[in-house]
Amino acid sequence: MPTASARTAPPPSVPHPLRTRPFRLLFTGRALSLLGDAAIPAALALAVLEATGSTSALALVLGCAMVPKLLLLPLGGVAGDRFDARTVALATDLVRCATQLLVGVQLLGGSPGLAVLAVAEALGGAAGAFAMPTGSPLVKGTVPEEALHRANAAMGVAQSATRLAGPALAGTLVLTVGPGWAFVLDAATFAVSALLLTAVRVKRVPVPRRSLRADLAEGWQEVRSRDWYWSSLIGHSAWNGAAAVLMTLGPAIAVDRLGGGTTWVVLLQVGAVGFLLGTLLADRARPRRPVLTANLGLATYALPLVLLALAAPAPVTIAAYGLAQAGLGFLSPVWQTAVQRAVPARALARVTSYDWLLSLAAMPLGYALAPLAAAAWGPHVPLLVAAAAVGGCCAGTVLVPGVRRFG
Repeated sequence: MPTASARTAPPPSVPHPLRTRPFRLLFTGRALSLLGDAAIPAALALAVLEATGSTSALALVLGCAMVPKLLLLPLGGVAGDRFDARTVALATDLVRCATQLLVGVQLLGGSPGLAVLAVAEALGGAAGAFAMPTGSPLVKGTVPEEALHRANAAMGVAQSATRLAGPALAGTLVLTVGPGWAFVLDAATFAVSALLLTAVRVKRVPVPRRSLRADLAEGWQEVRSRDWYWSSLIGHSAWNGAAAVLMTLGPAIAVDRLGGGTTWVVLLQVGAVGFLLGTLLADRARPRRPVLTANLGLATYALPLVLLALAAPAPVTIAAYGLAQAGLGFLSPVWQTAVQRAVPARALARVTSYDWLLSLAAMPLGYALAPLAAAAWGPHVPLLVAAAAVGGCCAGTVLVPGVRRFG
């Protein structure tokens, strides 16, 4: 990952944001809810498969969580700008606490209904659509301008740490007391997060009340008017689509050609460690061209895709995946800081919602097309196409004047 243009960390006179009470409360609540969420995917998959024995039922439940999220994200961005972001985040924490508790009670009862699980996940997905755009406004509203980068890096470290601990926590709960308790734990983390948010004071920029259509149009105009932003979103969307291809086809290749399922587990764990190292690097580095540097780091995701397509030796493929995830870990805080500083606070949630929308929409496409293409032409074709897409779109941003100039 390019770091030659990086400068040293900020001067010691700037206090770390975790030393300030508002951000410390926000960070604690977000970290707890991230940990609970990280334990859910494995617990949900096992619970649904155990209850129904059907992968189609699992796909239905996952779709019920994803579709409302995609449809409502723009509205979530409007709500995050039009109303107090803290209030929106607090309300969504309470909704997700209730839905996860409902699922947990269903599973602990021993006879979970598929319809109840699907409805609960749909409500949780809808709440997530309103919660996700509030992340940037909450950070920007709790720390001074000069501490934004370190605050985003701290959030990135929390995310990467929960990615490491979450699956292990889920496995422990599932094997000892059952998957229902994973959902009860997630509900508890949302309850604590909501409680902490009640004590957080967030600076807010008043937004004039207009029609919903005008609010959506203004948010989209903020995206279109910045070539560095919309061109980077194309790269981010390509990355998410490519990640879906890798996650769909990678396990079978690991089992058939790279030594078995253990190889795949090791690859994922090395990726989680790489993500953590990338966020730690972002906390210290100050690239002169932050958007360009981060996008080039993201382009390294092409490497594991190519190596999987060629069935390269497992250690090389695993190392490449760790490097690619380090690029993602580096991008997250750098990108968020760039957006928070460049986009007016009155439109920040809406702009962020379009980022999430384009990124998340590419993943179902990758999940759907990868197996079809692999069945028709072999797995190496979709993997190589995904590598070309993510490498070309992310590295291609160097051709965009706004990306090169952003400093």
